[in-house]
Amino acid sequence: MHFRQAQARRQATPPRDSSTCGQRRFTAMGEGDHGVTEEVLKKAKDYVKTKEFRDYVTSTHFWGPVANWGLPLAALRDMKASPELISGRMTTALILYSMTFMRFANRVQPRNMLLMACHFTNVVAQSVQAGRYINYHYLGDAQRATAAKGSATPAASSGVQCPPKAS
Repeated sequence: MHFRQAQARRQATPPRDSSTCGQRRFTAMGEGDHGVTEEVLKKAKDYVKTKEFRDYVTSTHFWGPVANWGLPLAALRDMKASPELISGRMTTALILYSMTFMRFANRVQPRNMLLMACHFTNVVAQSVQAGRYINYHYLGDAQRATAAKGSATPAASSGVQCPPKAS
């Protein structure tokens, strides 16, 4: 049964009691009929059993992007690392690489949307890394970090005053 047929059947059903006065009674998710959900799950289960799905899962259209997901996942994980570890050249190369393969994923027939999503995620993650690199190396974050490290000596952080050095 299609969604529209199920919807028409529900609308044609009379109200269950007289207190609704002819108004449609709405129920929370999970209280009504489960036919639509069961039907979607059945279709998905049937699709997984088809030769078309097996051919897709055993093709490079599937496994290539799965292997490529390592790049954006590593970039997302590295967002917690210190910006002094970021390589500006490598980040730029990865942005250009992913932009090139986003175009490829869109142009190849059939279109590989899994590859497109992977490289889009990588462009976004690498762009964030590039921004962190630029902030750290060119906009003064490195000098502020160095100044903060220099002033954070054990004596200074504990509030103990050191006597001036004799010259």
